[in-house]
Amino acid sequence: MFAVVRTGGKQYRVAAGDKIAVEKLAGEAGDKITLGDILLAGKDGEVADIANVTVAAEIIAQAKSEKVVVFKKRRRHNYRRKAGHRQQMTLLRIVSVG
Repeated sequence: MFAVVRTGGKQYRVAAGDKIAVEKLAGEAGDKITLGDILLAGKDGEVADIANVTVAAEIIAQAKSEKVVVFKKRRRHNYRRKAGHRQQMTLLRIVSVG
């Protein structure tokens, strides 16, 4: 069975056993959480009733994503600015969809 869940402003298609990286969620490694905003669920090409579906996940780790470099420059004005950003993220293992 699969489900489409929304967390952190993004949508993820998940099934039992999947590992996903999402925007930072509260909790420590090893904590069990339930993903609440379920948009779609189904099995073998058929859509299921989402009122009866729950998605349980386990937090694997709290981490940071790859660094994004922001570089601004204006020609011939001696203007250069360099900044970096690393987004906080949570690694999840989907325990069950059902």
